[in-house]
Amino acid sequence: MSLVDGITYMHEHTTIDLSRIKNIDDTNLNCFEETVKEFKELYHKGVRNIVDVTNLDMKRNPLYVQKVAEASGINIVQATGFYTEKFLPDIVTDWTVAELGKLMIKEIQDGIADTEIKAEIIGEIGSSKDGWTENEKKVFDASVIAHKETGIPITTHTTLGTNGHEQVQFFKENNVDLASVVIGHVDLSGNLEYILKMLDQGVYVEFDTIGKENYQPDALRVSMLKKIEQRGLADQVFLSMDITRKSNMKYKNGIGYSYLLDTFVPMMKEAGISNDTVEKMLIHNPQRFFRQGVK
Repeated sequence: MSLVDGITYMHEHTTIDLSRIKNIDDTNLNCFEETVKEFKELYHKGVRNIVDVTNLDMKRNPLYVQKVAEASGINIVQATGFYTEKFLPDIVTDWTVAELGKLMIKEIQDGIADTEIKAEIIGEIGSSKDGWTENEKKVFDASVIAHKETGIPITTHTTLGTNGHEQVQFFKENNVDLASVVIGHVDLSGNLEYILKMLDQGVYVEFDTIGKENYQPDALRVSMLKKIEQRGLADQVFLSMDITRKSNMKYKNGIGYSYLLDTFVPMMKEAGISNDTVEKMLIHNPQRFFRQGVK
């Protein structure tokens, strides 16, 4: 597939509900009018695509997402797959790898759940902190089956940025073109050398928790991005915010989706990161990823 020309946020959740596990109502992001309002603001700032990585474990609602897309004018890419251990549905334990792969293929080719809305990315498939559980590895195995059958790309979750190298090695061992894979949340590691080693393999990485300074300061994110630019590896980086809580939204006095463009991008430019590099990360790299992979 090809994205619409313009800026792409590569790792977001239009609506998501993790409250059954986290027991915090804030993690039930279900505020249609406020989401549309913020997405319209993004549209006016040049955003044309949002990759929604909400999957089977996250109370996804594909028709809701479709309505937000129609109301805001933004093209929203939807996903198939499973998240991390404590969020996994029983079918991950009960079904075979082949059956799980077949379900993902069905959602890609025919439609998600009982809709005709087709998944266009596999993910966010996740590993736990510092390693995989048996069921998480099962999801990765099934994702390889679905990817090889359909050709659509894979986006991952790394808990606090850990296990990224192991994810890359897994895909290499399974003969998956790393140009079709993005390792998520690498900025949470705060470790530039760790990130560079992944980039050197040819995989994409995401700085996708921008604005979440309770995990890492944005100044560190900018510093790492500057060094990645200096190494000539900016072609393999995406940017996003991974908003998952009502308190992240403007109507709850959060930073809102526009923070990336209004605050973080100016920080990048002030640090000497070129406009060309910013455009690569926000526009050209996502286009290439969905179209044909790293050149």
